[in-house]
Amino acid sequence: MAYDYLIIGAGPAGLQLAAFLERDGADYVVLERGGGPGTFFTRFPRHRQLISVNKVHTGYEDPELRLRMDWNSLLSDDPDLLFTRYSRRYFPPADDMVRYLSDFAERTGARVEYGTEIVRVSRSDDGFTALDRAGRTWRARRLVAATGVSLPYLPPIPGIELAERYDTFDPDPESFTGQRVLVIGRGNSGFETADALMETAAVIHVVGPGSLRLAWQSHYVGHLRAVNNNFLDSYQLKSQNAVLDGRVLAIRRDADGYRVPVAFERVDEAVREIRYDRVIVATGFRFDASLFDDGCRPGLAVNGRFPAVTPVGESVNVPGLYFAGTLMQAREFRKATTGFIHGFRYSVRALHRVLRQRHHGEPWPVTDLGDAVERAVDAVITRVNRSSALWQQFGVLGDLLLTAPDGTLRYAEEVPVGQVPDAVRAGDFGEVAAHAVITLEYGADHDRVDPFDVRAGRTSQQDVRGLDGRYLHPVVRWYRAGEFTAEHHLTENLENEWDSEEVHRAPLRAFLTDRLRPAAAGTPAGTPAAPAAPAAPVTPAARVAP
Repeated sequence: MAYDYLIIGAGPAGLQLAAFLERDGADYVVLERGGGPGTFFTRFPRHRQLISVNKVHTGYEDPELRLRMDWNSLLSDDPDLLFTRYSRRYFPPADDMVRYLSDFAERTGARVEYGTEIVRVSRSDDGFTALDRAGRTWRARRLVAATGVSLPYLPPIPGIELAERYDTFDPDPESFTGQRVLVIGRGNSGFETADALMETAAVIHVVGPGSLRLAWQSHYVGHLRAVNNNFLDSYQLKSQNAVLDGRVLAIRRDADGYRVPVAFERVDEAVREIRYDRVIVATGFRFDASLFDDGCRPGLAVNGRFPAVTPVGESVNVPGLYFAGTLMQAREFRKATTGFIHGFRYSVRALHRVLRQRHHGEPWPVTDLGDAVERAVDAVITRVNRSSALWQQFGVLGDLLLTAPDGTLRYAEEVPVGQVPDAVRAGDFGEVAAHAVITLEYGADHDRVDPFDVRAGRTSQQDVRGLDGRYLHPVVRWYRAGEFTAEHHLTENLENEWDSEEVHRAPLRAFLTDRLRPAAAGTPAGTPAAPAAPAAPVTPAARVAP
């Protein structure tokens, strides 16, 4: 027997895809090596506090808007399957996620075979074969890997094997009492560890190359989050802790602990050897590609940490092999939210739509708008003000305003932006003479500006490209016959409400009217133009406009 779909892994991504397939009545099975869903969260994060936002009280009644502030829920039609019903904590305990995923799997009817560890995946002309540790074989026409990043990523440092690893060390702070500790890795796992040890360790150093990246400035939620950066306070206020900007050259063991030479970047790679009692390596995780034999081994990206994928999550070199969840993030690594539940839940929904389209003849859902520009304006304004997918997957997923040769308009939601050119060219949306891609995005160089520095991006009535234009805002890009011709930025707003007639709707209406007007009325529609500036002067007052 061969299934249509074989999903490996019953974490959030595997369960999300399974819920969609179960709703369809599709032919699939999920294989999970653990005894229940979400086994990753039974161990991680090691100090048991999630850093994904769980905002219970938003002031919104609209469930779609509430998902903008809910980073943990998976997508379903069941109002009881919201993570906000499982915890009231803004940063909830990891055990609540385990409980939530267990209920999600049961209530959606996901067909999961627990205790099934896959040890080898091979490929034949008619699909894939997975061999489990018990010797059973599972066959499917298409395979979806939703295993997450299950192996530690260890940098090539001589002696790295002497260090304790984040995934296996004893996190009990008492065992570090009075000791000098080095944490290698300046991500959230490294700072989470350092923060937990501040009350017991004598000295803690956190080391890594390059400049420290802070999430509130980069807008990438995988960079250091405020919930984990209390350690920075202790460093700058001289409390025996420090952040080292440099490269660890080696780890050496001696009778007195460890000797670690560090090349400091701030002082022209000057090397200093420092003694520590304990060394912990917290440098992240990577994808385990060893399951796949040579006939279907996926290509890798980002220093071998993730599979190389197309915009929809398919392997670039193994047709029919798809990835779901955090394994989809290589294309926008450290730029978007694809590596996290609140991002990949939407990318998995897009993958599901692609699978239905490619393999079951089900077209991508579209809404007919007729030929009135005002209906197009209404559609865009409604979506940018309400959509949680465009909000969470900024710049990754976009809506499409599609113009047929006869001038009629249609609207498609949440299409992977990188897939749009091929999809339009292939006729996935029917005949398209021109189209717009609507996204939410941060402005150029948004990650290079300190948003709390009032001197950075100070604006005037004449200066429309200051700091405010770098904050999240809607962007509409117009293409005719597949070629980019113009773009329009809707002026940002402090409370992200882009619905003012004067500031938002009227400029958008003018932009779309100019693109859509018949050639007989004057300049041919879609005449190439330079990218448009924001539609109205972006001043401090504009940020709080209604």
